[in-house]
Amino acid sequence: MATCGEVLVKLLEGYGVEQVFGIPGVHTVELYRGLARSSIRHVTPRHEQGAGFMADGYARVSGKPGVCFIITGPGMTNITTAMGQAYADSIPMLVISSVQSRSQLGGGRGKLHELPNQSALVSGVAAFSHTLMSAAELPGVLARAFALFQASRPRPVHIEIPLDVLVEEADALLASTPVNISRAGAAPSAVAQMSAMLAKAQRPLILAGGGAIDAARELTELAECLGAPVALTINAKGLLPSRHPLLIGSTQSLVATRALVAEADVVLAIGTELAETDYDITFAGGFEIPGALLRIDIDPDQTVRNYPPYLALVADARSASQALLDGLKQHSLTWRDSDWGQVRAARLRADLDRDWDVATRAQTLFIDTVLQALPDAVFVGDSTQPVYTGNLTFNPEHPRRWFNASTGYGTLGYALPAAIGAWLGGVDSGHGRPPVVCLIGDGGLQFTLPELASAVEAGVPVIVLLWNNQGYEEIKKYMVNRAIEPVGVDIYTPDFIGVAKALGCFAHAIDGVEPLRAALLAAQDRQGPTLIEIDQARWMMEVAQ
Repeated sequence: MATCGEVLVKLLEGYGVEQVFGIPGVHTVELYRGLARSSIRHVTPRHEQGAGFMADGYARVSGKPGVCFIITGPGMTNITTAMGQAYADSIPMLVISSVQSRSQLGGGRGKLHELPNQSALVSGVAAFSHTLMSAAELPGVLARAFALFQASRPRPVHIEIPLDVLVEEADALLASTPVNISRAGAAPSAVAQMSAMLAKAQRPLILAGGGAIDAARELTELAECLGAPVALTINAKGLLPSRHPLLIGSTQSLVATRALVAEADVVLAIGTELAETDYDITFAGGFEIPGALLRIDIDPDQTVRNYPPYLALVADARSASQALLDGLKQHSLTWRDSDWGQVRAARLRADLDRDWDVATRAQTLFIDTVLQALPDAVFVGDSTQPVYTGNLTFNPEHPRRWFNASTGYGTLGYALPAAIGAWLGGVDSGHGRPPVVCLIGDGGLQFTLPELASAVEAGVPVIVLLWNNQGYEEIKKYMVNRAIEPVGVDIYTPDFIGVAKALGCFAHAIDGVEPLRAALLAAQDRQGPTLIEIDQARWMMEVAQ
């Protein structure tokens, strides 16, 4: 007899799931009965929040849903922060949890791990939360989850299985087959209207977000066809390679870039929320789109949020970009403004490069040093100064190579577990998986420091670059700038090197560019994690000399 828990694992295998993150508990052991006999690898974090962040990082690199097995009660309250980050950034995550037996739901009898209404608690950070009331519902609710991941705006999905349903006989469900859904194509009438407007535009501009991450080729060709400068959100970095003449980076919050956007007569926004943390990170206001705004998004609700469009198209970014390319072939594009496109993009990049301050240049050198040593690196960041700088100055060669928690939901402690998941989600190109670099500050690392042990246990060679400024420096600056006496920001800084070594990592501190390069080259050859500590003050002093 196969139980519901065992069949669940079989069905997940059918959907191509290769990795599960979770901490076994008395309420989830029936899931592990099937997992032990499956091809799915299990990684044990040290906290359920870590499980969610690992699943998030795995999904961002692999493009596949990150899957978690979580106990009812404290397991679910622990993972909700990670689900909130994934929800804000439209990351596919499947969280499967236990819950009290059907007869005990909402009973308030003081059962182990009991919550009054677990599904309601989680619903605010999930596309949907479903309570499985019988094993027979399992194939249908899984199909619903993967349909959302495949064809809609991907966000976390929560499925909770009562303890008595987990052990319910479910042999008949073994014959269930996965459901595959295609994304919505572009409506011809809307494509025709958009193509006509873009063809007539003298100063077109493209704003692309993470929703367009799989449309790199089509988006690049569309920009080149239009001669349109392209600004990318942080989650869209790499859609155009770093030296593309039309790329203007992720600088939408800066005055010079805003002025360029304001000059555009037609703006195509594709796969982007046009939200504060990508377009107004200093909370200054003033980002305006006076030209005609055309919006393309997989989520119809999103097409009218923040900035109302002149015309909107609900479609997959790749198919919509290709359809616009085909539509533009019917039009002449020869009379564009000659002082636009590559000319204006080059001028903007030169102006920005000239105006970066000393601190920005020092942190850019830090990132450049990493790239020189590890040119194929995937950067997973937390809320820390080098990440803020990289969000403005760094442009990777490919998508899915730079992401972090400093925008959107903005949780601290994300980078370490997400980097572990990112490495597990990487693809071996024949020369090993791309190295994964975690950029994290001393404050953020203390949120999830025990996950170093998870990396040791899983044999994940993540490289943790710890930017140490002995406290919450950015929040301290924020308080000082508002004439608030700093409180709670000068925190105790532990011996990170000693702690990392105690957890089984190789760890050391470095000073300067050449020691960092040497440390990175050594780290990439190790089988487990490495922590490299960089003292901010010493780095700045070294660079200034």
